[in-house]
Amino acid sequence: MAEAERIIGTPDTPGAGPGPEQRDVRGTDGTDGIDGTDGAGRADTAADAGASVARPRRRRVAVLFAVAAFAYALDLVSKLLVVAKLEHHRPIEIVGDWLKFEAIRNAGAAFGFGEAFTVIFTVIAAAVIVVIARLARKLYSLPWAIALGLLLGGALGNLTDRIFRSPGVFEGAVVDFIAPKHFAVFNLADSAIVCGGILIVLLSFRGLDPDGTVHKD
Repeated sequence: MAEAERIIGTPDTPGAGPGPEQRDVRGTDGTDGIDGTDGAGRADTAADAGASVARPRRRRVAVLFAVAAFAYALDLVSKLLVVAKLEHHRPIEIVGDWLKFEAIRNAGAAFGFGEAFTVIFTVIAAAVIVVIARLARKLYSLPWAIALGLLLGGALGNLTDRIFRSPGVFEGAVVDFIAPKHFAVFNLADSAIVCGGILIVLLSFRGLDPDGTVHKD
């Protein structure tokens, strides 16, 4: 009897042979994990970890494009209304002489700068869009998603004017209409670009990177 117990082994007996849950079960496909999966449990855990890391990035990218779409749509609708209702009409006073809506066509950059370089500004706007799209691949920071979304929406808004408005493709004049007193006339796309740029500067001063890491100096 003792000899039989020694050969078969019991879970409570020191030196007992492996129980059913401890045996090395090798599958027909060469698996050698304890559960016969060659580390499938570990693989599943790694896959779950990868998915959990990817989900926040996808949410941040969704925020980026949602902000960009909102800024772009707001700019596009405002310009359509300005061209239809305000162009070739008297300016509309919003706050006396301090703030007016006045439709103008601007061939330069934001706030009327550099009208002789329309094509260059068009190329720069397109390059900004490409850079933002590349940054989106490693985006984990919500503030950066908002900032880049504002930049993207503003760049798309003015780039649309450059491509589709007269006098020609890539040379189109941007529609501006917000005219503060003693300041250049601008549009909502310009505002989005400036706000996004200011937010990026603040985030950089705080040491926050697009991937969510924080640098402490």
